This record gives sequence, C-alpha cells and structure tokens, in this order.
Amino acid sequence: MNFKALNLLPELQHAISDLDFYEMTPIQEMVIPKIHNNESVIGQSKTGTGKSHSFLIPLINHINASEPVTQVIITSPSRELATQLFAMAKDLLKYLPDIKATLAIGGTDKAKQINHLMKTQPHLVIGTPGRIYDLMKENALLTQSVSYFVVDEADMTLDMGFLKLVDDIATRLSTDLKMYAFSATLPQQLMVFLNRYMAHPDIIKVNTENLISDTVTNYLINIRSQNETALLYDLLTLGNPYLVLIFANTKQRVDDVHKALTERGLTVAKIHGDIPARERRRTMNRVKQLEFQYVVATDLAARGIDIPGVSEVINLDVPRELEFFIHRVGRTGRQGVEGTAITFYHPDLEPAISALEKRGISFEEVTLRNGQLVSVDTRHKRERRKRATTDEIGTQTRGFIKKKKKTIKPGYKRKIKEQIKKEKRQNRPSK
Repeated sequence: MNFKALNLLPELQHAISDLDFYEMTPIQEMVIPKIHNNESVIGQSKTGTGKSHSFLIPLINHINASEPVTQVIITSPSRELATQLFAMAKDLLKYLPDIKATLAIGGTDKAKQINHLMKTQPHLVIGTPGRIYDLMKENALLTQSVSYFVVDEADMTLDMGFLKLVDDIATRLSTDLKMYAFSATLPQQLMVFLNRYMAHPDIIKVNTENLISDTVTNYLINIRSQNETALLYDLLTLGNPYLVLIFANTKQRVDDVHKALTERGLTVAKIHGDIPARERRRTMNRVKQLEFQYVVATDLAARGIDIPGVSEVINLDVPRELEFFIHRVGRTGRQGVEGTAITFYHPDLEPAISALEKRGISFEEVTLRNGQLVSVDTRHKRERRKRATTDEIGTQTRGFIKKKKKTIKPGYKRKIKEQIKKEKRQNRPSK
C-alpha cells in the first residue's frame, strides 16, 4: 500500500515524501490503520522493518496542535534509542512547526528541562522511562491529557529492569489511555504486564519466521588453534568493507579488542555502557559521518540503533540469548542491500550454535585460506566421527562405561580398554 492512500495531514504527507517513503513495509501496512482507528496493538517485528514509523506516523497525525498539552508519550529503554526515535519524529514534524516535541533522557540538564516544561508543555514526549518518570514526579511534565502511550523495544525494557518504571508512568495516566507496545520478542512476563493495560490487543507478527534477512550471508568460523586477533585483522582488511560492526559480550572484551586493533593501525570506534552518554553520542555521529570504518561494541549498539550502511557484522562471541544474535545480525543486509555476518566459535560452543540452528538460524561454515573465505565442514565431520566411534562399541562395553561413571574400582580402566580392543577384533572383516 502506498502512503498516499492514508488519510494523513498534508504536512505529514509532505514530510513522508521528503524521506522518500512511498510503499509501506508489511508492519506499517498492518499497524498504521489500527492505530489510526484507536485499536490496541502489540507489534512484533525484527529490526529494519520500519517498525518505528508504524507508530510515529499515526500518532503524530492524532495530535491536536491547538491544545497546548502533552498528548503522546513514547518510552525507549536507552538514551541512544530514544535519541534516534526523536530524530525520526523531528523529520516527520518538518512541516508541522506548531506541534512541539521534547526529548527526555538522562545525561542532560534536568533542571533546565524542568524550567522549560514549567513554561510550555510539549505535545509529544520521547525519552527513557527514568527521566520521564522523574519529570512527572517533579510535576514538570503534566500527563493528565495523555491519550497515547507507546512502549518501544518492550523486551529490552524488560531485560534492562525498566518495566517497573514503565508501570509507574502508566498508572499516572488516564484510564481511557490507548497503549501500544513494540518488541522483537514477546516473553511471557512482558505479556502479563501488557495485558494489565491493554484489553484484547491485536498482536501483529511480521517476518518472525525469517529470523535473519535473506540478504544476509551467515558464516561460521572455527577459531580453535588460531590467533583470534590476527584472524579478525585479516578479515577486517579483506577487501574494503564499507562499515563493519564487531560485537563482544563484555565491556572489557570490547576495550581489549579496540586496543588490539588500534595498535595494528586501524581506525576503530568503540561503544559500550561504561562510556559516558555524551561521548557515545559523539562517537555515533562520527560513525554516521563515516569517520570510522570499524566499530566494536557490546549488545547496547545492536538493540535498534540505526547505523546506516553496515556491510558486515562480526560476532567475536556467541551471544547469550538468541534475541541478541538476531539484533546483532539485523544491523546488516537491510533494505534489500546484501550483507555479511561472521560468528567466531570453537567446539566448546557447539551447544550454543546448535541451539541457534534449532531456532531457525542457518550457518555456512568457512575458513580463511589464502585471503579467501572457503567452505569447510569440520563440525559435521566431528559429529560423524563421534557416531562411528559409538557404533563400534558394543552393548557390553557401554555397560562397562556407564558403570564406571557410577563407581570406579581398581583395574576398571584397563578392563574397558581390553573390552573395546576385543570388540574391534571381532568386528574386523575376515580376509
């Protein structure tokens, strides 16, 4: 469906055209009409599907600019995500100067913001749960007239422990409030919370069966017996990638990798939670200005942060949760442009890789050989060897081994070895 088919304010249509938005994405096509008709919606969609505009566009269209009161509140779990949403909203408000929007996040001057709110109430507030709730407690942000409340990245809000703050905000809003939630996943604890505020919401799921975009080539590299830093450097300098995101599970690991790559002469940015918010914002702006070709980060940067033009994602560690893997890899291969994802692993992590595969993630195992990624099959060969060894051992020997696990007596190891040798001799084909 084309955006022009929607009954929107002409000024909003003009702004959408300026963004070169013409055809709606699947989630936009399903969500926008429902919010336009004031229906309860929970949207489940992976990153890069136009989720944010699916609620920003109809909610901005709902705002009555002639009433100088707050009408819409949108929470996002991190400062970066809230700042990104606010920038999207400002683009849509380009030709609607009478609609006032405010960004409410930590790391900014709260006293200055309170003074400003005492003079003028914004129509639209986008921010983190903590700062929004603080402004409400100070009676600086007046919410009696709020008609629409959005919890964006709801699963991340739960993961980061902010659901209680969201609850505190929601309980202070009007009883006829229209609430919406958008999330990559819908854990049970989140659904229990949302059902308290949403009567029979329509759950819209988009592309959840394709966890990774078809435009992403998903590689797996066994780093056993390899120098990880040297391998990473060789991969990063293979060809001339446009922008590479490198993910690690811990802040210390990000610092170590950043230091190692910088010492090898690469210009590398780093992003994690211990870096001050102002510095993170400055780094993100520099990344968007293409001052860096490589960014090493924790999962903070994976959760919806829009870094355009990511050509490659490298997972130095297998993430602890499937959702983090999806968010990481979802940074590349967006909007029909091909991308590459590479995950480092070693045999001890086989259960984690198998768990991802059981959830629908497929990998192509490769190795770097003579400056090229070459397909290999070491994982399945190892599994076949294990099965072959097990098949050679008879029932009696397996009984010995099981018994050994329970109790070990003198000479037991020798007996097991002798039994295995005996069965191999018996199974040997006669000449």
